[in-house]
Amino acid sequence: MAAISFSGVTKRYGEVEVIRNLDLEIRSGEFMVFVGPSGCGKSTALRMIAGLETISGGTMSIAGRVVNDLAPKERDVAMVFQSYALYPHMTVRDNIAFGLKVRKMDPAEIDARVNEAARILDLGPYLDRKPKALSGGQRQRVALGRAIVRQPSVFLFDKPLSNLDAKLRTGMRAEISKLQRKSNTTSVYVTHDQVEAMTMGDRIAVLAPLAEAGQSNLMQCGTPLELYDRPANLFVARFIGAPSMAIMDVTRDGTLMSHPTFNAPAAIDSRWVLDNAPPRLTLGVRPEDVRPQADGGMPFTSHATATGTVEMIETLGHEVLIYLDVNGQTLIAKSFSHHVVPQMGATMTVDINLAKVHLFDPDSQKRLPERS
Repeated sequence: MAAISFSGVTKRYGEVEVIRNLDLEIRSGEFMVFVGPSGCGKSTALRMIAGLETISGGTMSIAGRVVNDLAPKERDVAMVFQSYALYPHMTVRDNIAFGLKVRKMDPAEIDARVNEAARILDLGPYLDRKPKALSGGQRQRVALGRAIVRQPSVFLFDKPLSNLDAKLRTGMRAEISKLQRKSNTTSVYVTHDQVEAMTMGDRIAVLAPLAEAGQSNLMQCGTPLELYDRPANLFVARFIGAPSMAIMDVTRDGTLMSHPTFNAPAAIDSRWVLDNAPPRLTLGVRPEDVRPQADGGMPFTSHATATGTVEMIETLGHEVLIYLDVNGQTLIAKSFSHHVVPQMGATMTVDINLAKVHLFDPDSQKRLPERS
C-alpha cells in the first residue's frame, strides 16, 4: 500500500496551464475518485501519478518518495485504460502474463499469479481465447487481470468502463470495488460518471477547469455524502447530483428570504450563520426536497411554497420527477406516489423543504457557514 501526495502540482503544455496548485493527499489503501467535466485535468492528474505526463511544478510523492523525475516503471503502479489495450495476437493468458514476462519473473510464479487473477475475475474458461472472441466486459476483466498480477502499490483507472453498456458498467463497478477492497491497494479512478463516483469512491475529488476554478482545479474533496449533503461551493452543488440542484437568487431581509417563485416570504433555517451574509443569497434545492402538495401527507416543518406549470415528467418506476416552470425558473419536484402524475401543462403547487436547502454567497460562490 502507498499514500499519494500532490503538493502545489502544476501542469502546463507550453503556455497553456491545465492544472494549477493542486494539493491533495490520497491515503494508503484508499479508493479515490477524480470526477469533473471535460477539461478539468482529471486524466492529466492520473497520468502524472503514472509518470506518463511530466510535472511542470510542485511535488508528487508515492509512499513518501518524490517521484517527479522517476520513470513509470520505477513507480510501482499499474494502470487500466479506457481502451482495453490488449494484444490481439495473444491469448488471454499471455495478455495477463505479458508484464511479468517482460520483468523476467520465474515462470512458475507467473503461472500462479495468472491463475489466481483468472479465478478472481472468473476468466478461467477464456484463458486460451484471443481478445476478438471475448465480449467487452470480458476484455475489460482481462485488462484488470493484467493489472492485478503486477501486485502494484497503486492501481490507476482511467475511465475504464466508458466503452461498456449500462448493464455491464453496473456489474463491473461492483467487481472493481470488490477487488479493491479485497486487495486494499491504494486506487485512483477517473470518471465523468457521477454514479460511478458516488458508488465506488471512499472519497471523491471534484475538479473544475481553470477558467471556472480560479486558484486550483480542486473544488472539494470528501466522502460521497459530504459532497452531496454539504457542497462547499456552487460548482460542486451544480455538478454533484442527478438531476442537478435547482439554483435561484433570493433576497434576504433579516431572517426572511423572498424570490419570485415563492408564494410568500420564507423563513431562513436557524442553522445558518447570517451575521456577515449579504442581502442577496444564492439558494440551492435538490429534487427530493421539493414535494408536490398533491402527494398528501404532513407538510415540511419549515417550508416555502411555489406554484408553476408542468413542463416535463420523467417516470422512473420507483419515483416520478416533475419539472416545473415557475416564473421562468425550472424547479424539479420528486414524487413517490404513482397516483399523482400530473398532465403536461397543468398547474401544480409544491412545498420546498427549507431545512434541507443550501445557501451560498453569490460573489464568492462559497457555502455560508452553519452552526455546529
